[in-house]
This record gives sequence, structure tokens and C-alpha cells, in this order.
Amino acid sequence: MTDYPVRMDVKPEVSAHFDPATNTISYIVRDPGSDACAIVDSVMDIDYAAGRITYEHADALIDEIERRGLKLEWIIETHVHADHLSAAPYIQQRLGGRIGIGENILIVQDTFGKIFNEGTEFQRDGSQFDALFKDGDTYTIGQMQALAIHTPGHTPACMTHVVGDAAFVGDTLFMPDGGSARADFPGGDAGTLYDSIQKVLALPDAMRLFMCHDYGPNGRDIQWETTVGEEKAHNIHVGQGRTREEFIRFRTERDAQLEMPRLIIPALQVNMRAGEVPKDKDGRAMLKVPVNGL
Repeated sequence: MTDYPVRMDVKPEVSAHFDPATNTISYIVRDPGSDACAIVDSVMDIDYAAGRITYEHADALIDEIERRGLKLEWIIETHVHADHLSAAPYIQQRLGGRIGIGENILIVQDTFGKIFNEGTEFQRDGSQFDALFKDGDTYTIGQMQALAIHTPGHTPACMTHVVGDAAFVGDTLFMPDGGSARADFPGGDAGTLYDSIQKVLALPDAMRLFMCHDYGPNGRDIQWETTVGEEKAHNIHVGQGRTREEFIRFRTERDAQLEMPRLIIPALQVNMRAGEVPKDKDGRAMLKVPVNGL
């Protein structure tokens, strides 16, 4: 980890927005030295049964940015989410900014392009996004340097984004009493996830970690911020020196008991397109349901 340019003296301002429908936390990350900001893991609202898409959650992010006079420079996706839909294009149309994701989106697009029987019009080259990050790539939010660390295992394209003393871990880790994310989706792997978690835990103990999801285990209030030190000491899946072999065994057994996320079918189709809803040959927004495909 010492090869990554981590700057603990830089302290971005982080504003969290919790979406109770999907237990997702979206973030506005502001450079304290300027008006520049980024959004991490936005949410587009969907009533799946009614086939209705709305933008209440995204509008709350937009309203805060406009009210505070901020300039949106980046719209970051930590990975292709299977449990909520991204609002990235909607936000970009309103506020500008570049949409970025890990370069292994190409693997995700190839895998799920086949599952959803997408035609040749669906580009599998990541061109729907403005930036594809490699491990160790840096970019700027105002005067702050941000760093993308490849942390696959939950999906092949998962990235942890480190901005000063704050790291946005996507689904690589949950709060200490929540453990870790599943690793049984196509392209996922429990051993790879363990290795990625060790990358995160090798960051400085005081590094603030921001979760993409929280489910309030055992009835506690929703939380989304912890530290590397807290995760190392108390994470119920990987803390206190749990070995790779123990984690793989536990994660594999646990994943076999989990149901598919409620929104996985629309989420994958939309998110592998950078938040755009697919259209049929007549230009109408339309989603597919693969039978026995997932």
C-alpha cells in the first residue's frame, strides 16, 4: 500500500444521503479549498412493479450542490451495482461532471451483455463512461488528488476511491457489525474479495471509510462511516486476523443462503450503461427479464 499516494493531511468535506428504499448511501465529496465536488454512487428511484422511474434521491443531491454553489466535477461509480440504479446521466445533464468507473467494466459488460442477450448496438468497450480507472490512477476534485484502487471480488470492476483521509469502499466492506459483501455474482470471487479487503485494511488506521450500504444489523440505527482501525479490530468477517481460508469458507457458505437482490435485473441493465435505461427498436425505454439466466 505504500506505493499509493495517500494524503492524510487532506480532509475532504463529506455529505451523506441515505436512500431507505435500497439502503444505499450516496455522497457529495467537497474540496474544502474550493467549490469543487464529486458525487459517489448516486441513486435513481424505481417502482419496479409499476415500471416507473423517478429522481427524488438524485434531486436531493442536485439541490444541495446548487444551494451551496458547488461545481460538480466527477460522478463516481464504485462498481456496477446490483441493488440500485445509478442516476449518473440525469445528474450529468443537470450539473455536468465526468462519469467514472473501473476499467473492468468491460468484463461486466461482456458477461451481462450475454446474459441479457444484448445486440451489437450495446457497446462493450466502456464508452458509455467518460473515464475508466486503472489501479493506482489519480484524478483531481478541485485541488484534491483522488486515487482509484482496484478492489475486485464482489464484482470485477469494484474500485475503492481514496480522497485525502476519506475512502469510499463501495461494497468491498460494510460497517464492522455488517461484515462484507457477497462474492457469488458472475465474476465475483471470495478469495479475491479477501485480498481486496486487505488492501483497504492496509491503509492508515485513521483513514475514514464510507460505506455504500448499511442495513442496521440487530436493529441499530443506520451508519455509514467508520475507520480502517475499527474494521481491523471489529469487522465480524475479516477482523482480528481471520485467515483467507476461513473467510472463503464462511463467505461461500453464507452466499449460498442469500436471495438475489430485489432490483438486480433492472440495476445491471441500467448500470452497465452508466445509468442509461436501455431502449427497444422503437426508442422506448424497456428492460428485459432473462429466464433462468442469473
